[in-house]
Amino acid sequence: MQKAYKIIRLYSLLFWESFSFAVQSLRANWLRTTLSLFGVTIGVFAIITVFTVVDSLERSIKESLNFLGKDVLYIQKWPWAFGPDYPWWKYVNRPVNTYEEYEFLARYAKQASAVALFTGRGGAVLQSGSLSIEDVTLRGVSYSYSEVANVDLAEGRYFLPHEMANGLNVAIIGYEIAQTLFPNRSAVGKDIRLKGRKLRVIGVMKREGANFLGAPSSDKTCIMPFFFFAKIYKVGKDGREPVIALKGKEEDAGLVRLEAEARGLMRRKRALRPTEEDNFAINRPEFLTNQLNAIFGVLNVAGGVIGSFAMLVGAFGIANIMFVSVKERTPIIGVQKSLGAKNFFILNQFLFEAIFLSIFGGLIGLFLVWLVSFVPLGSLELRLTAGNILRGVLISAVVGVVSGIIPAWTAARLDPVKAIRAGG
Repeated sequence: MQKAYKIIRLYSLLFWESFSFAVQSLRANWLRTTLSLFGVTIGVFAIITVFTVVDSLERSIKESLNFLGKDVLYIQKWPWAFGPDYPWWKYVNRPVNTYEEYEFLARYAKQASAVALFTGRGGAVLQSGSLSIEDVTLRGVSYSYSEVANVDLAEGRYFLPHEMANGLNVAIIGYEIAQTLFPNRSAVGKDIRLKGRKLRVIGVMKREGANFLGAPSSDKTCIMPFFFFAKIYKVGKDGREPVIALKGKEEDAGLVRLEAEARGLMRRKRALRPTEEDNFAINRPEFLTNQLNAIFGVLNVAGGVIGSFAMLVGAFGIANIMFVSVKERTPIIGVQKSLGAKNFFILNQFLFEAIFLSIFGGLIGLFLVWLVSFVPLGSLELRLTAGNILRGVLISAVVGVVSGIIPAWTAARLDPVKAIRAGG
């Protein structure tokens, strides 16, 4: 116990003495030290800025895709794929989903916690009296739609089963629609018009705000019963494609069982022979997420490589400070060693000093990144995370170790007699 206390006390003194020497170096040669630290500051600023921008882009894009839902599979005619070799000709003649297929899956899909059907279109115009709003996203849905997608209401209620079954003229509208058509009053219970057809507003969704990708926002979305939507717009072949959404269960990791069951049920419903390919696609939101992760992984690596060149300059700057510091304090090193200071004590003293100086430069770089995060970039919000702060400090510490180890080793190997004479 006493030995451990002595070691802790020794390193505490070493830590404090190294910190004191680093502060003295900053005070005595502040211009030289500042210019040398500037490389570390620029390096940390460059690397952490890239990481912050990439992380912010990734977060914003993934938040923009939240409307796709979590743990949900989508059965559609077209698969979510892209690229120059996309075989569109294989999918163009596929049949679209039908309401009967939705009912079949809802009845027999045991691995799904909910099954819903929906379709939609954009660019619609809604009116109320002399007021109107353009570029509205319409969505015709089945009753269970709220179980697979987020329909967060600020006021009013959700659809009733008989309203869905009979395709009644009722609707749930987004926040922006309500504010535009019914300023300074509640929209619930009021009427709106879509292509001359009247719709009674039964609910208003909470405000969502704009997203980075410009993806469909609930603020300008109007949800209505599927059969009412089908009265206004053509649905099915040569019309709007219905999408079947299946919500998975928590115990089904990766939705493996649900996907296998959905594929089997769809093949059974469409009477496909074992040798025939699927004439439908089962799409996952994770497909888009995985593509994004690959892209952002490349961006992170590229940013790290670019920033590492700036850090290399910073490392040379710290090494220069430490070599000068060793030369200036050579007589002091000789006195310390003549009084019994061990080599590791001298080495750690200079190594700690290099780390302190490097971390100081890194903290300045992090401060600059924090200032940059306040620059308005439209819907992209830059956010300096705790992980990136820790990453910046660790990078600075590693640079301090790498750039300070040789000067520290040089100081530790000095002959005490020659070191003392060097000051004469």
